[in-house]
Amino acid sequence: MAQLTRDRRFRKPIPLNGPVRHILDSIFIIIGSLIISIGFNLFFLPNGIASGGVSGLSVLAKSWLGLEPAFTQWALNIPLFVLGFLLLGTNYGIRSLLGSMILPLFVLMTKDWPIPTANPLLASIYGGICVGLGIGLVFRGRGSTGGLTILAQVIQKLSGLSFSLCVVLLDGTVIILAAFVMSMEQALYALVALYVTGKVIDTVELGFNYTKVAYIISDHTDSLTDVILRDLDRGLTKLHAQGGYTGDERTVLMVVVGQNEVTRLKTLVQSVDPGAFVIISNAHEVLGEGFKLHR
Repeated sequence: MAQLTRDRRFRKPIPLNGPVRHILDSIFIIIGSLIISIGFNLFFLPNGIASGGVSGLSVLAKSWLGLEPAFTQWALNIPLFVLGFLLLGTNYGIRSLLGSMILPLFVLMTKDWPIPTANPLLASIYGGICVGLGIGLVFRGRGSTGGLTILAQVIQKLSGLSFSLCVVLLDGTVIILAAFVMSMEQALYALVALYVTGKVIDTVELGFNYTKVAYIISDHTDSLTDVILRDLDRGLTKLHAQGGYTGDERTVLMVVVGQNEVTRLKTLVQSVDPGAFVIISNAHEVLGEGFKLHR
């Protein structure tokens, strides 16, 4: 563990605005857009699931007017991109351009792929997984697939509402339209898909491994510091706190550990101070020495 920590110390993270970072961002956006298009054509479109966004509107346009979804997406993405470019700034516009243009292209290219299921519940789940995975990769590439996400940011800027509320309002409008254009049942499936998509995006963004953060309150902080540094080989932070009842000044130890180190930490704490007060909670993502390098 000590050798691993020392090795990571000398690894340099990729510069955020260097050419390598821009290439990696583009790869993430392209792969993510492809996965989104696969989920859309294999699951959402054939089963009439309009789970929000421009893709949901293109499902409604296909069902109601028979329009090709890729062309509908381009027709909506282009003016929304121009609007975002003008109101949100050049940097955002450049990052959104690739996803806004390439996603409908992939939708057009994958439209004739074989459909794996006609069960709308399965389609809403697996389609949500594909779309969530794709969007998560696009976000990791610091990009956007355009569409109603841009409109949500414009509304946020003009109205002062939170971004998440703007997204919910826009996606909710699409799902309500689905209830009228298709059926209430299809709208309910769209809600399932939207929920799954959100959960998968969180997983891609935050990762599968839940790191733990422990707060230790004890009268033997010096001894605990020694065993944690020596036996657990983890760093720690000393926080200055005050007892709420007694008003006494005390030190709280904050330690971040991997999930497989939690039992070892608790054993060490108990061996030093059986009466120590320990709080352990999830830390979805930790960036820094000994853990994940900064993106």
